[in-house]
Amino acid sequence: MTRWVLGHRRLVILVWLVLAAAGIATVGDTIDRLSQGSKLPGRPGQQANDLIRERFGGTGGRNAPLLVEVTVPEGRRADEAEVRDAFDAAVRRATPPGGRHASFATTGDPALISADGRTAVALVYPPGGEGPKAYGDAPARVRAAVAGIEVAGAPVRVTGRPLLSGRDSGAARSPIAETLLGALGALVVLGLTFAGGLALIPLLTAAIAIPTTFLLVGGLTRVTDVSFIVQYLVALIGLGIAIDYALLVVTRWREERDRVGGADPGGPDPGGRVEAIVRAATTAGRAVLLSGATVALSLAALVVLPVPFLRSVGYAGLLMPLVSVAVTLTLLPVLLYVCGARLDVPRRTRRADGRAWSAIARATTRRPVLAAVLGGALLLALAAPALTMRVGQPQVTALGRGGEPARVFAAIERAGFGTGIAQPIEVATDGDAKALARRLAAERGVAGAIAPAEWDSGGLRVVEVWTATDPATDAGRAAVGRVLAAARATPGVHAGGGPAQDRDFADAVYGSLPLVLSAIAVLTFLVLMRSLRSIWLPVKALVLNTVSVAAAYGAVVLIWQKGYGSELLFDTPATGAITVWVPMAVFAFLFGLSMDYEVFILTRIREAHLDLAARGVRDTTEEAVVIGIGRTGRLVTSAALILFLAFVALSTVPVTDVKILATALAVGIVVDATIVRGVLAPALVTLMGRANWWFPHRAHGPRGGRDVDGPKHADDPGVASDPARTLNRIDPEPPRPERG
Repeated sequence: MTRWVLGHRRLVILVWLVLAAAGIATVGDTIDRLSQGSKLPGRPGQQANDLIRERFGGTGGRNAPLLVEVTVPEGRRADEAEVRDAFDAAVRRATPPGGRHASFATTGDPALISADGRTAVALVYPPGGEGPKAYGDAPARVRAAVAGIEVAGAPVRVTGRPLLSGRDSGAARSPIAETLLGALGALVVLGLTFAGGLALIPLLTAAIAIPTTFLLVGGLTRVTDVSFIVQYLVALIGLGIAIDYALLVVTRWREERDRVGGADPGGPDPGGRVEAIVRAATTAGRAVLLSGATVALSLAALVVLPVPFLRSVGYAGLLMPLVSVAVTLTLLPVLLYVCGARLDVPRRTRRADGRAWSAIARATTRRPVLAAVLGGALLLALAAPALTMRVGQPQVTALGRGGEPARVFAAIERAGFGTGIAQPIEVATDGDAKALARRLAAERGVAGAIAPAEWDSGGLRVVEVWTATDPATDAGRAAVGRVLAAARATPGVHAGGGPAQDRDFADAVYGSLPLVLSAIAVLTFLVLMRSLRSIWLPVKALVLNTVSVAAAYGAVVLIWQKGYGSELLFDTPATGAITVWVPMAVFAFLFGLSMDYEVFILTRIREAHLDLAARGVRDTTEEAVVIGIGRTGRLVTSAALILFLAFVALSTVPVTDVKILATALAVGIVVDATIVRGVLAPALVTLMGRANWWFPHRAHGPRGGRDVDGPKHADDPGVASDPARTLNRIDPEPPRPERG
């Protein structure tokens, strides 16, 4: 195929330019068509929220309310008639057309007045859609409506989860800044890696792959709902994957070019130029193809979940590596032919292996037991906190720091209203709402339950219930469970709201976790087994990837859930829980990206093993490990550093959910590229010895005349000393038995 694309260079360039241009031209429409919701069809919380939103003009349901607050001076009380009426007027002014609100004036319920009588809180539900931008600019308009209004000399202020989790909670900055920061980091790393203009080629392949993927995602949006989060994943993960694959091929091309034998690949002799590219595509290209398959499998496995939101992530995740592989195997060879030698200046012969990584590999292979024990102990220590992970929405107090909404909510907390007021449970009933409110208010852990008379639509009424502690805490989760159980035990009652749907989401995702893990493990094992011609290398890869992801979980639990470092690194307190969808997304992406690096390394180790075996070396494992690590260590380090910098840039977004995801991915990439691939992988391959190369064959012995450690004879025509030819014969047909 490489020779064909090199023979049709103009056609290949034209096709990719057209696809990328079409992607760029339609990216705006694609983003507009992305779904903002994350529905769970058939779940009780979703059914209740749909009913409430349908009957009450698109208000409430999963969407949290805005909280309007006033704290009057000492000597005054919020339940005084004058104060009550003035505050109610401000709340009505703040409520958008079609919205609904509840205050002490409309309910007479003391749950909306603080114990000392000085603070009053009202709940305002603007009409809205779904997703993080459900209210659009309504929160800003509500704040503007009460700006400058005072009650008894005290200002009326606005807070709530929609403000705390958005840009109003801190320093606002466009996401473009994070994207540019990540791209700049990638350019710096590539410049240091290639020390010349060749650094532009991986970025160019990414610039083609990303808009092409967006073009395909646009087509996907016309047949199914695709989550809004896909746009960020395609840009961020797509950048890393495309650069990773290009790095692998370009690095191998330089090595093969130096091996051509002195012909100037950029000079008048096109033979040397073509030969270097073909060899790079034959060797590194196969690794890219295998890597793309494993990444696609890990992400596509999300489609087995009964959650449309994550299914759409799986659909798009399947496209990212496939497009990157296609660009790498078709456009990249053309770019190397046309301008590779011109950009690779100054031209000099380089060592194929890195001194530092070769030294690390030799030290590891000399003491494999010690390296495996120390590396394994460190990974298990990092992974241990993952056993205490709680999934749910982050605590409200952690959502925003430094802005007025955060300060207002802190005042509400101090007044004793209960943290759960920021995310109430909404209970719909066609019965006696006030009686139901009294019964639910008596449940342990409930701070308030109100039944506003105005919240009535054709006989369907809504009761608002909130917990004393945040629903993300253990006590809050338990209280939410008691309220939901009590409400749903009553005929004609539907319990919804954010906490109810969060529980349903967690049950749907993690109730199917064994199925997802089994699908990923089995499919990945089969692909690796077939490609590496080994049973135990894929098993080792799966185990190391799983432990690597567990270590990332443990680190994010320590940093975010428990708060050891969140204040120092992000000026944010402990969240008490990890956002429901983050662990599954982290697993799918980290598992795939980590397997990328594993495939790069194992492919090169196997290639070295076959080459050594072809030269008559019997005990090939240790030297093959040193060669494989030495020749991929610098590559893996560069690729991991590019992704790490992108995730660091992402973590500066002033939204806690995004910070948690970015932290997990950044830690996971660093752990995988250092401890796992630099220490544990070479140590375990060394310890496994000849078992690495064992593979059951169907005919009269090993395929191609090889035993478990290589050919029976050094001059066996079934293998070759040239690595390019060797890889071409990794999977020959078995010898046919003679007839008669």
